[in-house]
Amino acid sequence: MTRQLDKETLDIISHSSAQTQRLGMQLGKLLGEGELLLLDGQLGTGKTTFTQGLAKGMGIEEVVSSPTFTLLKEYAGAQRPLSDGVRGQSGRILRKHQAGGPALYHFDLYRLDVPEEIIELGFEDYFYSSGVCVVEWADKAEALWPDERLYIRMKVMNETERSILFIATGAHYCELLRQFQKKSYATASS
Repeated sequence: MTRQLDKETLDIISHSSAQTQRLGMQLGKLLGEGELLLLDGQLGTGKTTFTQGLAKGMGIEEVVSSPTFTLLKEYAGAQRPLSDGVRGQSGRILRKHQAGGPALYHFDLYRLDVPEEIIELGFEDYFYSSGVCVVEWADKAEALWPDERLYIRMKVMNETERSILFIATGAHYCELLRQFQKKSYATASS
């Protein structure tokens, strides 16, 4: 007996690359450890632009660029205060604790010929880590992805507009998509 997973969709029209990046930023603010986002779309649809926004939303200040020739780029999670600090017996703060947000693992499978190369290269370990994995050209390894994920299909409508279809599979990603919808004031369809 196969388990039926929850599924929800959200279709948004972005009118500019700046808006695509802002949408990515809104989603990035909601991401936690162990997230898997699969991006699909032809060249020039805005996959890297969207990922740049995700990184900004996650608090990552590094410049995010396409990893087409390296297949993977890693970005350390943003540092943020965990607590006010550790107090000594006198009540003075001795040190402040820092905790990093999740790392961003940005994959680009455009140059991948055989999906199993992901396993041979050890990339599979990243997909089950505490980081956020964003995979461009995810359709090249469709059979390898877990059932629960957020799939984002991007299409060119004209020179400036892009259709961005979010497909959430699994309870966690459906809830993530609902939260994103609230933040971005978009209209969903299920």
